[in-house]
Amino acid sequence: MADALLHAEELGKTYGTVAKTVALSEVSFELAPGEFASIIGQSGSGKSTLLNLIGLLDTPTTGRVVLNGHDTAAANRKQRAALRNDFIGFVFQFHYLLPEFSVLENVMMPGRIAGVPAGELKPRAEEVLALLGLEGLESKGANDLSGGQKQRVAIARALMNRPSIVLADEPTGNLDTTNSKAVYELFRRINVDLGTAFMIVTHDRQVAQQTDRILEIQDGHLLQDVRNSYAAARAPEEVPPDPAAAGADEGVEAAAAGEADAGDRPESAGAAEGASPAGRTPGDESHGLDEGAAPPSAPEADEPRSLDVPGPGGGRPTAEPA
Repeated sequence: MADALLHAEELGKTYGTVAKTVALSEVSFELAPGEFASIIGQSGSGKSTLLNLIGLLDTPTTGRVVLNGHDTAAANRKQRAALRNDFIGFVFQFHYLLPEFSVLENVMMPGRIAGVPAGELKPRAEEVLALLGLEGLESKGANDLSGGQKQRVAIARALMNRPSIVLADEPTGNLDTTNSKAVYELFRRINVDLGTAFMIVTHDRQVAQQTDRILEIQDGHLLQDVRNSYAAARAPEEVPPDPAAAGADEGVEAAAAGEADAGDRPESAGAAEGASPAGRTPGDESHGLDEGAAPPSAPEADEPRSLDVPGPGGGRPTAEPA
């Protein structure tokens, strides 16, 4: 716990006094600095309740939250607000921008609340907006922005006080596929470049599977806490290898070793491993041929085609978990 950024211990939340509803029960976990994690669960599972507790927006019925070494169990309302402003950035499904203020003023708002000197606020806000690709929009009103731009401004506002952790509650729920991908990539870049930890609440498993750690909540209980080693191993800007390029490299090496007969086919076709042999259509791939065997001739029009079973190393390369 000494090195943990966030420590949740036996958290429970019960609503009501006469008719009681248990929303969360005995949830414990730790989050290290710089982790990129998600909380997943169906609607009503308790995931947003958990986010409100670790974000100090609500108090647990049982258990405690320790944030960056600060035990919040006995903290009063003012102390909890100060801890939120110092260590936590929030991004919600709705942007909650103030329409009567400009983009720049919205982003500067947490700094004003924290008492940051006015001379520091504007340069810092402009720096954050530039980081998120929002240069030139500083003077625009919130209602003059697209949905994706509004959410990026909300992310900029969350980063204004340089938080240790960003808590995001369904941050892409109101966005289309393109903007959802852009927001996720922004989160990843911020995580890598600034070392900011992220905890993203979502009901979308595709979003959760892109994080390094997944905590699944079911009926108020922590069902599982798993590490996603494949996502952790990928760089945020990593581009998957091009199968055609990889095959071409292998084929060139094979040709140099005398394992490919370059005289009977063009050099570009013979260089690519797994390329269509002479007489076959481009979509009819053949793998696992015996070394040195001549390519089969084209089948007759009424002759049924058969695909060879890929041998070891044949077929297109696929990404494997790290």
